[in-house]
Amino acid sequence: MNLKVNLAGVELSNPVGTASGTFGSGKEYSAFLDLNRLGAITVKGVSHKAWDGNATPRIAETHGGMLNAIGLQNPGAKAFIEDDLPFLRKYSAKVIVNLCGRDLDDYVAVAHDFDGITGVDLFELNISCPNIKAGGISVGVDPKQTEAVTRAVKDVVKAPLLVKLSPNVTDITTIAKAAEAGGADGLSLINCPMGMKIDIRARKPILANKMGGLSGPAIKPIALRCVYQVAKATNLPILGMGGIMTGEDAIEFIMAGATAVSVGMANFTNPTATIEVLDGIKKFMQDENITDINDIRGIIN
Repeated sequence: MNLKVNLAGVELSNPVGTASGTFGSGKEYSAFLDLNRLGAITVKGVSHKAWDGNATPRIAETHGGMLNAIGLQNPGAKAFIEDDLPFLRKYSAKVIVNLCGRDLDDYVAVAHDFDGITGVDLFELNISCPNIKAGGISVGVDPKQTEAVTRAVKDVVKAPLLVKLSPNVTDITTIAKAAEAGGADGLSLINCPMGMKIDIRARKPILANKMGGLSGPAIKPIALRCVYQVAKATNLPILGMGGIMTGEDAIEFIMAGATAVSVGMANFTNPTATIEVLDGIKKFMQDENITDINDIRGIIN
């Protein structure tokens, strides 16, 4: 059977990868699975300069998932390029670098950090960061900001650019079209919807940040709906994610229009989740006599 897919001009050996922020930079999970078996590894968000992240506590379990308010803590682009990228180059899995920033200048600066750097196959632009120059509003909820940031970063990076969309909007297709207008080569969706959990005995939110991103099986129906809508509204390939725990979950995303998928929260409960998802896809294809994974992409009308 053929599991190869083409994501924004980059051939992946199979459609299964990791979601940013859930797999470190690959090294952290390499003791548990063969990274060569993955189609892609999307690393934790990388900013121009090091970010400290939010105060603790910043993780909370909830029904059907978890809340996180990590705040994109990372050591910065220079440290990633020197310490993590050489390790990732040892493996056949394609490398997707998630770029984050707090305003347009930040995004452009981190994009320039990768000028002349080899070993990055695709970039994923995280536009869910709060824009400090726009009063803390996320870039990804405003079509004009989305288009402007996408165009500015696209003018810098050499590898294909995926724009990661937030579901915290009234109409995600409007943002998707703005990213397409800005020159995006593909789209990643979804980032986390916002949620909250309260400690009723302490009478305060459990997260120090009060609110955080919800991930896990609870968001899968939302993510699936968003992928389906965006696939119908744009001509861009989609990297789908949100609550994928099994091969059958992944098949749903592909049937809705995703070219490839990223496994996120499942990595926290099962470090070999990505491989089990891949094996589940293979089993479904065998059971259904499907010889090419691309034959079932977007078959839901």
